[in-house]
Amino acid sequence: MGQRQKRRGALWIMSIEAREARQPWILLAPALTAICLLLIVPLMFIVVYSFWLKSAQGADTPGFFLDNWQEVLTDGFYRDILFNTLKISAITTIACALLGYPAAYFIARSKGNKLILLVLLMLPFWISYIIRTMSWINILGVSGALNSALIWLGIIGEPIQMLYNETTVILGLVHFLLPFMVLNIFVSLDGIDTNLEDAAASLGATRWQGFLQVTLPLSLPGLAAGGLLCFVLAAGTYITPVILGGPRDAMFANLVYEAIIRQLNWPLGSALSLLLLIVLGALVLIYNRYLGMAQLAKGLG
Repeated sequence: MGQRQKRRGALWIMSIEAREARQPWILLAPALTAICLLLIVPLMFIVVYSFWLKSAQGADTPGFFLDNWQEVLTDGFYRDILFNTLKISAITTIACALLGYPAAYFIARSKGNKLILLVLLMLPFWISYIIRTMSWINILGVSGALNSALIWLGIIGEPIQMLYNETTVILGLVHFLLPFMVLNIFVSLDGIDTNLEDAAASLGATRWQGFLQVTLPLSLPGLAAGGLLCFVLAAGTYITPVILGGPRDAMFANLVYEAIIRQLNWPLGSALSLLLLIVLGALVLIYNRYLGMAQLAKGLG
């Protein structure tokens, strides 16, 4: 009788442990289902499409063809635009870091009005990204505010063509991505104990030395997180080059749009999108390997 009760007790404990082990998966089931249906399944469709082939009649031919990948990987046209996309993204990221760090430092060290400054920083997100990008046309256009001001001041005699070049594309991207950089750096700076700077000063370090040797190294994770976010978003952008760039300033996302929407070549567009995903995914993996994603999650949160 005692052995039977012990066996029942053991089975009851095992059932409780099994139920507790299942609870996290039950709680995660809705999120995992959404990720599977909205992310993994569409991605699998894109992978399959990339191996199909568009026939001369315009129909997609199912199968396992490497023609799209061969064209994407060997054609210098796609390679040059990919490198140009990475170059523009890198320049944009550096510009955001140089402009964003002082702003983030000022907000983090502000006393009393920190919340107001953060609200002001978030204000651009309340306006459509397309409207914000198109506003540069009214500023830099031939009849825009800047040209009108320069002519009124007598600095120039006729309007200057400032739009539709690589510089304006980078300017538009910096305008769009700068708040992301500032937020990530701010989160990192706000978590640094200001007593460390006071301790450095008590040991004879100047404010500049204390910043270089204490504050800056401790804030590098936030700077790196903001850099990753800005780089990935810049590399995948489509709107900014269309509105502010010229024919020679197309970025890789514009190639995907051209292939899928205008040429109706879904297999080629799928291969192009996967190539960009692989390049940016490799960058994210490198970042995660050396720095981890926790700082990036703090900045986004």
